[in-house]
Amino acid sequence: MMTASKFFAVAALATVASFGAQADEADGSQFAVQFNSTRSVAEVRAEAAAKVKTHSQEPAGSRVAATVQSSTDRATVRAQAADAVRLGQIPRGEASYM
Repeated sequence: MMTASKFFAVAALATVASFGAQADEADGSQFAVQFNSTRSVAEVRAEAAAKVKTHSQEPAGSRVAATVQSSTDRATVRAQAADAVRLGQIPRGEASYM
């Protein structure tokens, strides 16, 4: 069982530790950055305007490939797949994951 003196010692230590965690300035001014640019505002605006005109809103690879027309009917493809499985040319069931 903890005695009262140990309890107060732990509370005092926690209080002192919490003051150390709040040693920051209220406005966060230590994070202010001084920045000197070598380019003019007009150059930056012109570059931004050119980028907007040439930028594509479509992500790369988002187009769907065109449908390929096949001369083989579905029944023929299914029969060929069944033959390939029977001959062991392609795996079947869970064996395909190995």
